[in-house]
Amino acid sequence: MFFAALETLGRLAHFALRALAALPYALVRPRESAAQLSDVLIGALPLALTAGVAIGVVVWLHLRGTLTAVAGPGAAIYLPQALALAVVLEMAPLAAGLIVAGRTGARFGAGLGAMALTEQIDALEAQGLSPLRELTAPRVAACMLALPLLTVFVAFTALGAGWLAESLGGTLTARQFFNESLRVLTLQDAVPATLKTVVFGWLIASAGCYFGVSARGGAEGVGRAATAGVVAALFLVLVSDVLLVKAIQIMMGTF
Repeated sequence: MFFAALETLGRLAHFALRALAALPYALVRPRESAAQLSDVLIGALPLALTAGVAIGVVVWLHLRGTLTAVAGPGAAIYLPQALALAVVLEMAPLAAGLIVAGRTGARFGAGLGAMALTEQIDALEAQGLSPLRELTAPRVAACMLALPLLTVFVAFTALGAGWLAESLGGTLTARQFFNESLRVLTLQDAVPATLKTVVFGWLIASAGCYFGVSARGGAEGVGRAATAGVVAALFLVLVSDVLLVKAIQIMMGTF
């Protein structure tokens, strides 16, 4: 079991590197890439909106009571700073990654799995076309472009939800809230945290496509491919997030 998992991980890593090398071919199929980008981005927006609102309100509920209890009513001024740092640096990127991993990992696995079982992928190869270039590259490019955009959307939604909660149950004005939110955020912090989701997109799309094109065994095989795509995508997002945060800290000299 352990060695089988290692073998699968190795094959997936090799596939992901080949998919990365094939990315320039996504430019040859702009219509397919745009269609995949639209599906990934638009399809994830409802969940992204829900996640952003939930994060903003829940963090506000936790932090406001804690800050007030520990440091008194005046400590509420630090709430927007804490919310902005938590959301922009970690919660928004991770939420966007997990949403796309759950939705798109399954979609790519099931879609390409169905193509593999109906021999459409074999037909492409018989015509001298590479499935990696024709099918995988546009999907990987779409995910890599969609993730940063979704991350920004989740971050703005969370901050907006936090401000709305503060306006209904707190004392800070809108100007105070957003001024304090921006006080501690710098481009040096926000840009790397957002751009790390490009790696999430690469890993998510690679996992979904790998298990899709490897599907065997009829309709049950398609189901297994979809499940494996989701599980692998979630695992890779969580593990890569830890590694990327550490790498960013080293590069920025903050650790």
